Order: sequence, then structure tokens, then C-alpha cells
Amino acid sequence: QLEDAAGEKLVVTTGSVRAGPPDSRYFLGAKEACDRHDIPYEILTSSEVNKRFPGYRFPEEVTSVYQADGGFLLPERCIVCHVQAAEEAGAEIHSLETVLDWEAQGEDVRVRTDRDTYTAGRLVVTAGAWAAKMVPQVATCAVPERQVLGWFQPTRPELFRPETFPVFGISTEEGRFYGFPAYSIPGFKIGRSHHLLQQVDPDLMDRDVHAEDEAVLRGFTSRYFPLAAGPALTLKTCMYTNTPDEHFLIGVLPDHPQVSVAAGFSGHGFKFASVIGEIMADLAQNGETAHDIGLFRLDRFSA
Repeated sequence: QLEDAAGEKLVVTTGSVRAGPPDSRYFLGAKEACDRHDIPYEILTSSEVNKRFPGYRFPEEVTSVYQADGGFLLPERCIVCHVQAAEEAGAEIHSLETVLDWEAQGEDVRVRTDRDTYTAGRLVVTAGAWAAKMVPQVATCAVPERQVLGWFQPTRPELFRPETFPVFGISTEEGRFYGFPAYSIPGFKIGRSHHLLQQVDPDLMDRDVHAEDEAVLRGFTSRYFPLAAGPALTLKTCMYTNTPDEHFLIGVLPDHPQVSVAAGFSGHGFKFASVIGEIMADLAQNGETAHDIGLFRLDRFSA
């Protein structure tokens, strides 16, 4: 729908591979999700994956769920198109304006920023890694973590293009890794979930990259995608905001029904942004939503 409204391509279809030991939750969960939602897929051995996609070098113990219609979003363009659509619908955007705090005042909410103070009947908090600072109720279960992504120059670039290389996620003895074909940056993109297990204050996080960061990503790439393990083109830091079960936090604050929260997306939330936006609009306007969000209850980690 957003592509149609914006008149531009926002999704790149490459196929997707979800891989791990055949008895692993990572592999079985992907298969179960496809079965439950009637999504066509193939089960491929490592040799079948390696033959079909020569950029891959999966070991024998790995089994994969392959979906031909998988792919990736162009996140920067998605954000721009969402913002433009919001403005066309009457939204007023305040860019680069830091929220300092908020306070419930009767049935209303006051929000103080570094530029002004605002009062409204409803508040939606989607503060990413700053969620715990904005909503203390989720501080113990929405924990920011430093993450590093790398882009390596393939020695065989033709094997790592969107038309020849599906996106992947794999659970291995080295950890869980995910990656993408070369696209805007001409390199193989790779990340490790929970990179070095570094919980951080989002205002103080080390945004520099270090030899240890590259070593983790290069070691995996050299073993599983050796034809992509050329020079590092760039490495970048970002943050996850993790919950204990890696499911989202979505709901209305019990003590402040005029305030709704979405947080703790644990590194896999962006692809769901459109439907989460619908849910948050429902909660702000009606206090409830037709979408089943029971899995994401704010209080599910309470003693």
C-alpha cells in the first residue's frame, strides 16, 4: 500500500533463507510459521543451498527453510514515505526535537522538549532505545544493546547481488547471524544478533567500531560466505532494544490510559512498522485494537 501511495519501490524481493540445525528452534520456528500462515516454502539441505546460491558455503549440519518471496525493505525510503504520507494526512513533524520528559495531567498529557511544551489528550511513546528513559515501567524489560553491522567487498560480486543472493538468518555455534546482498553500499552486509552482548546507555554508547567488532563478523563470513570476505568497506553501530523473550512491548499504561507504548523490538521490529502504526493509532483513539496483541502485553514480565 505504501509503495502504491508513494509511487516508488520499497521492497526488494530476493528470496530468504532461515537456517540452523534441523532440531533447532530457529529452523523449526521458521517452518512452523510458514505452515501456520500458508506461506509456500522449500526445505533445503546445505548442499542444495550451496548449489543453488554459490555465494553460500553452509556446512553439512545446517538445514534451511527457503521462501522465494522473501526479501528486504529500503528502510530510509520507507521512513521518508511514511512521513510524507503522515504530513499529507495532516500530521505536523518536529524533526530533531529532543523530548525531555512527559507528565500526565488529569486526562491530558504534557510533553516538554528542548524547544517547547505541548499538551494533548493522548500520547504515543515509540522512543526506541530511549524507551526505558521515557517510560520507567518498561525499564527492566526494554534494554538497549550495542549492535554493529559490517559491509565486506566480495571477491565474486556477481554472486552477492539481489537477483543471485537471498537474505538469510542462521543459527550457528558462533551465534545467530543475518545478512543481505550488496545493494546501496556495494558490499555483502552482515550482522550478529546480540553482537558482543554489550548493554548500553543510549546517550553514552560507544559509536566507534573496533578490531574486535570486525573480527566477529569477518570470522563468520570467512567460514560461511568465503567469497564475500574481502576488505571491509564500512562498519556501523546501532542499537537493539531487547526484551527477555525478544517479543515486542505494546499496550496502554495501566495508570495512564491516555498513554500508549510500543518498545522492545529486539532487532526485528522495522518490518512490522506499518501494522504497529495501525495498532498504536487504535490504542490512542479507542484504547483497544482488533489486532491480537496479547503476546506483547506490557505486564507479562511482572512477578
